Amino acid sequence: MPLLDDARTLLPELTELRHDLHREPELGLELPATQRRILAALDGLPLEISTGKGLSSITAVLRGGRRGPAVLLRADMDALPVQEESGVPYTSQVAGHMHACGHDMHVAGLVGAAKLLAARRAELRGDVVLMFQPGEEGMGGAKIMVNEGVLAAAGEPVIAAYALHVFSTLLPRGIVVSRPGPMMAASDAVRVTVRGAGGHGSSPHAAVDPVPALCAMVGELQTMVTRTMDAHDPAIVTVGTIHAGTAGNVIPETGYFEATVRTFSEEAHQKVRAGVERVIHGVAATHGVSVDLDYQEQYPVTVNDPGEAAFALETAADLFGADRSFETPRAVAGSEDFAFVLQEVPGAYVMLSTCPPDLDPADAAINHSPHAVYDDGALPDAAALLAELAIRRLAAEEDPR
Repeated sequence: MPLLDDARTLLPELTELRHDLHREPELGLELPATQRRILAALDGLPLEISTGKGLSSITAVLRGGRRGPAVLLRADMDALPVQEESGVPYTSQVAGHMHACGHDMHVAGLVGAAKLLAARRAELRGDVVLMFQPGEEGMGGAKIMVNEGVLAAAGEPVIAAYALHVFSTLLPRGIVVSRPGPMMAASDAVRVTVRGAGGHGSSPHAAVDPVPALCAMVGELQTMVTRTMDAHDPAIVTVGTIHAGTAGNVIPETGYFEATVRTFSEEAHQKVRAGVERVIHGVAATHGVSVDLDYQEQYPVTVNDPGEAAFALETAADLFGADRSFETPRAVAGSEDFAFVLQEVPGAYVMLSTCPPDLDPADAAINHSPHAVYDDGALPDAAALLAELAIRRLAAEEDPR
């Protein structure tokens, strides 16, 4: 049976798995219930399975029937701290937790790929490493798995790595997009505490007010971006939370804000960090306040190998039709810790639209929204694409041993 047809027969069981995961989402690096469900779904397949030490990851190696190298396929497993409002019948049963970014789709898709590849094991010209990763949402789970040896789980370093991410909006279901070079942005976190001297609101001259300094910092950060950064190598600085004071007639001792920084090249990354530091300390000196700046580099730019990105899009076009595979002209300003894998091995990060057919993609809720909905009908496509990438990539390699 052709691979895509075979994948479609898996739809009922992949849907059931995805709904089970969706009802019981877990956050962070420790996902015991998610791990148990995945292990149960993989039970009976000819896999060499190990679990993580510093996180509840799963690494499964499928040995091909013919000698050859290894490739890696990855799915992230964790949910978000979001109260679900999607209205789906399998809605989250955990208050304040939701699979709002579609990672339950990723897991089910990779389980499906494992089944498709296991059925074709005799023809595989090498091995496949299946990477089920916790902690993508800000916890750096991919880096931990890399440090624990996932890239050499088959006995030697993998020659290529692929990850698939679903999105709930913008395009009709079934469209695959990727691009060479930067695919997702680097992300940094900025936390700033401004310290002054509190006092009565009627006598600001007798205090050192941190609020004007705080406001000036927020405004000057935006000016720094627009006046110093190259528009063709952009940066984004967004202040997402700001706090100061307890009453209108009280000058507070401190003020605080947090921001996220997104960049698409290492040059821009270093330049914007220096700019943030210059602005924060300069404004503090101007206003006569002290400041604590905590600048944390979180995820690097997700950079697709040009050849692997072209290969992934060509594979999707052959599998689904040329009208469903496109090179996107722009990188996405979201970030992704698959970047840590792509720093070590060439590969590609691809995206698959899973907007339900009864919704208008232009108006559908975006990833991370409490209203986001992902269509189960795309699960066979996810499974088939991941499996086909592994099959073709191994077939393209001559046995080096």
